[in-house]
Amino acid sequence: MGGGDLGLGGLLAAAEAAPPGESVGVIARDLRERFGAMRVSFLFADLVGQRLLRLTAPAEGGGADTTEPIDVRGSVYDTVLRTQRQHVEPDGRGGGRVISPVTNRGDCIGLLEVTLEHADDTVLRHIGDAAHVLAYIIVTDSRFTDLYHAGRRTTRTSLAAEIQHQLLPSASCCEAPQFTLAAGLVPADDIGGDTYDYTLDQDTLHLSITDAMGHDTDSALLATLVMGALRGARRSGCDALQQAHRAHQALLAHGRGLATGQLLCVRLETGTCELVNAGHPWPLRLREGAAAAEEVKLAVNLPFGVAAPTSYRLQELQLWPGDRLVLLTDGMQERGAAAVDLASLVRDTRDAHPREAVRALTTAVLDACQGNLKDDATVLILDWHGPRSRPSPRR
Repeated sequence: MGGGDLGLGGLLAAAEAAPPGESVGVIARDLRERFGAMRVSFLFADLVGQRLLRLTAPAEGGGADTTEPIDVRGSVYDTVLRTQRQHVEPDGRGGGRVISPVTNRGDCIGLLEVTLEHADDTVLRHIGDAAHVLAYIIVTDSRFTDLYHAGRRTTRTSLAAEIQHQLLPSASCCEAPQFTLAAGLVPADDIGGDTYDYTLDQDTLHLSITDAMGHDTDSALLATLVMGALRGARRSGCDALQQAHRAHQALLAHGRGLATGQLLCVRLETGTCELVNAGHPWPLRLREGAAAAEEVKLAVNLPFGVAAPTSYRLQELQLWPGDRLVLLTDGMQERGAAAVDLASLVRDTRDAHPREAVRALTTAVLDACQGNLKDDATVLILDWHGPRSRPSPRR
């Protein structure tokens, strides 16, 4: 077993010395040298959490092999993704198959699957550590290669979908001491212009969810204007109200359509949330100990881009520890999706991690529409833990 233990620093150095697309091979070589691993694979989670694509490290040199997408639902992979716990299948001879989550700050990148002749507790711990290291390596390497971006796509991508993907944050989930958030976007057959965004600075969490009018490339280009204006304003220090004005002016000056949206700025020290609602559906809120989720009945301003005298109102919402806030687009509520009782589903998934609650909501809408959405369906869930607190364990 022994020899060749690179340690964390050595493993990172080896990954940096290898081409960006060969990170799985670096991990595989380390596990083979240390523990006699017979097969090492990385399984990408796709963008909507429905499928996995296997990337198998070659035994000696060469490129990695990929296979057809694997359905997640009902599989052991689903269990590992959902629980974020290592799974071990003993072979009765001291070895077996080990599946570990590859996750960075709550964002499920995929799974590391290793087949071993010998798997004691020390080996299992090292494999878990290797999976954690692999997450950081992949996040870094994704700056230099399309391999991991492509791996998260298990269906053909249209031009509109490509534009839409590039508008979204690189991670759909984020964990911090004060909050946990997760988001999901299920695109319509003919892309419907939805986007979501978040970023964290020293004292504020910024969130947005938007829905550009129209479909296909027209809506994707309109969404590009909105997101560009919002990010530019946010990065120059603008609050939610100023961001709204920037998005509105961008559409008036360059766009040929409208977009709805909600913009939120949450102060990390207090839980005070300043927001603007530009013609967007009301969010849902589930308070700790409450029997049901309720709509947060915000004042509604006109959508961005309305060519008429308009102003945006900055509203305030106080978040309490234990609150779950659910932002969504109308694709989660209209047409076939209307058959889903979202408020009840939010209540029923209250103990689930936001990542899993998002998956439950989007899957329910996708099933209700029989897999054919007429409009994008997007949801963003924020769990507020409280200033400088720690999130409670979830199952």
